[in-house]
Amino acid sequence: MQIEENVILKEFTTFKCGGPARYFARPSSVEELIECIQFCKKENIDRVILGACSNVLISDKGFDGMVIRFDENFANMSISIDTERGVGVIDALCGAKLSTLGMQAMKQGLTGAEFACGIPGSIGGAIFMNAGAFGGEIKDIVTSVDYIDSNLVLQTLDQQACRFAYRHSAFMDELKDAIILGARFELKIGDQDQIKTCVNELRQKRVLSQPVDVPSAGSTFKRPCGNFAAALIQECELKGFKLDESGAQVSPKHTGFIVNNHGSASASDVKKLIKYVSNKVYKDTGVRLEPEVRYIGDFD
Repeated sequence: MQIEENVILKEFTTFKCGGPARYFARPSSVEELIECIQFCKKENIDRVILGACSNVLISDKGFDGMVIRFDENFANMSISIDTERGVGVIDALCGAKLSTLGMQAMKQGLTGAEFACGIPGSIGGAIFMNAGAFGGEIKDIVTSVDYIDSNLVLQTLDQQACRFAYRHSAFMDELKDAIILGARFELKIGDQDQIKTCVNELRQKRVLSQPVDVPSAGSTFKRPCGNFAAALIQECELKGFKLDESGAQVSPKHTGFIVNNHGSASASDVKKLIKYVSNKVYKDTGVRLEPEVRYIGDFD
């Protein structure tokens, strides 16, 4: 397996900013993944796992270690239908797109994954953060998750053991050194026409209400208890707000999104605006907004 050096990460991310990875690898098997981990141990360097890079902000300095990226090399997906139980089972590797899972479910007449059709993240990232949209979450459809533990042993967790919560899972805490390999999903057999209608309605809602044509990482902030980040930001009169002309801006279309117009802003520009918005909302409302986006690398 080829391990590349000084690979610019900007073009892999939906935010369209970020510096180079010291080392970069795209494993296509568990054996190659273990090679990557062993390389990191030998070189005594840190590693980070990335998938679709749709919920990360990578430092302008990049990442001084190894970026292991799961993409189409690790994206197999299979579907089986159990008509007696009235369910379909989907097995998907971590590099598969969540939106692909949603669309494949729709094509098979399986309901429950309609919310996933417009989410640009990967299966691995979606499990890591319990991704969701329009009232649906990964925890609602996943039945088990396969991963490699810190001793490079293959393990499986059932849904309950994953300890899913709002934008959270056990892989952020006690299993932070684990690497998610894939998951099994179970969906009910439904009415295909109704499923298609729902998918189309959600797609239209997303296009009309979100800045899907501008680089961003989706919803920038977690939903605060008893409120909505976008509502608080709008209440503070920050809709369309810019600190400078870098390209970083609170979206004029949806205040829950910070966007990178034309991809011209640096990661530092984006992070500075995120911090400003969080501080402004806290000052005006007493509610501290926490970023949903993950910071990768050194931001000083």
